[in-house]
Amino acid sequence: MLFQVGGQGDRPTFFEMAAAQQLPASLRAALTYSLGVFALRRPFLHKVLDYEDEFFALLMLVLETHSLRTTDASFSESLYGLRRRAVKIRVKKDITHSDLGDRTQHSGLGKHHKILSVVFLVVLPYFKSKLQSVYNKERDARLQANLWGEGDEGFDGAVYLDRGDNSSVLASSSDAELSVGIRLKMRIEKIVGTCYPWIHAGNEGLSFAYQLLYLLDATGFYSLGLHALGIHVCRATGQELMDTSSRISKIRSRERASLCGPPWLKAIQGALLSCTYTVLDYAQTSLIAAVFFFKMMEWWYQSAEERMSAPTVYPPPPPPPPPKAASEGIPLPPDRTICPLCSQKRANPSVLAVSGFVFCYPCIFKYVSQYRRCPVTLMPASVDHIRRLFHDV
Repeated sequence: MLFQVGGQGDRPTFFEMAAAQQLPASLRAALTYSLGVFALRRPFLHKVLDYEDEFFALLMLVLETHSLRTTDASFSESLYGLRRRAVKIRVKKDITHSDLGDRTQHSGLGKHHKILSVVFLVVLPYFKSKLQSVYNKERDARLQANLWGEGDEGFDGAVYLDRGDNSSVLASSSDAELSVGIRLKMRIEKIVGTCYPWIHAGNEGLSFAYQLLYLLDATGFYSLGLHALGIHVCRATGQELMDTSSRISKIRSRERASLCGPPWLKAIQGALLSCTYTVLDYAQTSLIAAVFFFKMMEWWYQSAEERMSAPTVYPPPPPPPPPKAASEGIPLPPDRTICPLCSQKRANPSVLAVSGFVFCYPCIFKYVSQYRRCPVTLMPASVDHIRRLFHDV
């Protein structure tokens, strides 16, 4: 499966490199979502979700190792028709920036390049994900301490110590004899919570700088990891794609020839190798198709659910017109804080619900009890329509 996004020469465009870099994150999100959907009907899949980092790291380890071994590219780079090349720069005194590209020599990846590439592609992202989890946990603990005080106390005054596996150990609030392992773990979590934001900010800043320089054609390295490994990512030519196919055939023929044992054991080993080759050959196509399929299903069901569950919202009705004062009624004073009945500043203000005018509670209670109407609008009213106002605006 091969995508070409334009551009000239063997140097990939910025958009190709960005798409190849973001593909593993999109693949992980799609796999996590799909496993979450299946876990609703198969609860045992929650065990896989509990070890999401390890599961995805193992999957990427298999894919990246196979891709680097057969195509000299990472899993996502091979999808976009890219290849990794070791860089050798011939340094001369008369070299200029304009002909720096002519002095750069590319060669195939050695064994150490492939091993280090797996480290940068799988191991370092795994540790970064675990550090992010520890930092989030420590940040939540600090927020809780700021809100409720030091310690993770329950309603009964007991202290619950987190063991890291979504469970807690109950300990007495006065128990100070913690094990050395728990103390060391808590100290490490505090150090990670303090240092990780700076490490993350530095890593993001360097990544942004390298990407900006790559976009401006000031460097041939898209990231710090590629620069540290001395690797350029280049486009694969048609001849290289044909050579890749022949290389894969030779590797598999050599592996089949190296099988040893009785005939029945060789047959079993050959069948296992054939199944493994088939899975690896269609891994790219199936995984990318799974990404698009589950994203489409998520959008489809989410849209349908929103349409079914969304209530019909109508615009609010306009407010009713204000009541008009009757000509035979009591006139309203110009000052709104004055009671129309006693002409004094209102005490214990109360509103008459049928008209909305505010009076002193003793005044309006006595008037309505006697006349059964509003003194301003002359609308029929009873003492049940009197409402006490606790804030005189």
